Amino acid sequence: MVDIVKATTRKQLRLFAEYPNRLYKGNPYYVPTMAADDVKTFDKSYNAAFEFCDADFFLAYRDGKIVGRVAAILNPRSNEAWNKKAARFGWIDFIDDEEVSAALMETVEKWARERGQDEIEGPLGFTDFDTEGMLVDGFDELGTMITFYNHPYYMAHMENLGYAKVTDWVERRITLPDAMPEKISRFSKVVMERCGLHAVRYTKRDIMSKGVGYKLFDLVNKTYCVLFGYSQLSRKQMKQYVDAYLSMVNLDFVSFIENEAGELVAFGLMVPSMTKALQKCDGKLFPFGWFHMLRALNAKGTDTVDMMLIAVHPDLQSKGVPALVIADIFPRLLKAGFKYAETNPELETNHAVQNLWSGYDARLHRRRRIYGKTL
Repeated sequence: MVDIVKATTRKQLRLFAEYPNRLYKGNPYYVPTMAADDVKTFDKSYNAAFEFCDADFFLAYRDGKIVGRVAAILNPRSNEAWNKKAARFGWIDFIDDEEVSAALMETVEKWARERGQDEIEGPLGFTDFDTEGMLVDGFDELGTMITFYNHPYYMAHMENLGYAKVTDWVERRITLPDAMPEKISRFSKVVMERCGLHAVRYTKRDIMSKGVGYKLFDLVNKTYCVLFGYSQLSRKQMKQYVDAYLSMVNLDFVSFIENEAGELVAFGLMVPSMTKALQKCDGKLFPFGWFHMLRALNAKGTDTVDMMLIAVHPDLQSKGVPALVIADIFPRLLKAGFKYAETNPELETNHAVQNLWSGYDARLHRRRRIYGKTL
């Protein structure tokens, strides 16, 4: 017998957030989540996405023990942009028991029908800045701090419940060369001169108090609006991300590209890998987790950098501008001692991004899937 309970109290939401840390405890490929941050994401009084989204969070119990979890999400803004009536499921985890996975998904499907939706897709979050995609290949590879880990049996459960592939994301591990490839250096100079562009260095003050953070996310909206399921960020969401994350970013690993008018037209954001630090602190800042996280943020104790975001204004996307971003950051990566770079999830249909790595030793080592079902 499986009992489904809606998580409404802060205690229940914390249990919801912490469940995967229990399920995968001891798994060498699992990267613990920061439960305190996840609870904020689920908090309707904190997360700016609740301005326009609806969501509920469900826990599966058997004999008084948590055996699964899932979120049910409705993003009307995304549905309007993509002309669909689709609910989302996200943050899904469960033991290898089809009674449990069926109970969870039947709950989400019922929730979606009650809100007039005719299909369901996931794992997805409120927006693309939430963790999304079910791992379907690369189970023996260490993930990144912004991606889910899940057991291989999840795929069979989803397919047995009538879900099929909608799209995949792929992830590559790039071995960084010892020096900037001459081809990239030469090409970036040509693009810079042809398009009238130049790299600039912003300060934390520029980002936090001079509006650069908002310009950055405006550019993200323009860049990613054509990609699967993207939901335009509101001003309130932008402020939340600027305040919560950009204040901590090491600007040595960020590239900003401006045009001759001083307008931000491209940027690339990379962060030192936090995966080992998260494993060491088991997803908790206290008592000593902050020390491991701070060392990682300052590129200590890791040889890998995570490529979080590259955004280019639509008018320049076919002109080789991403090469400028790579060329600008590359010397700083080498100086910091990085040997590898993780691309993080990229849509398999986003060929412009895939082609960026054609000149590198870039091993495709993980694949994530969005599953869908007509209700």
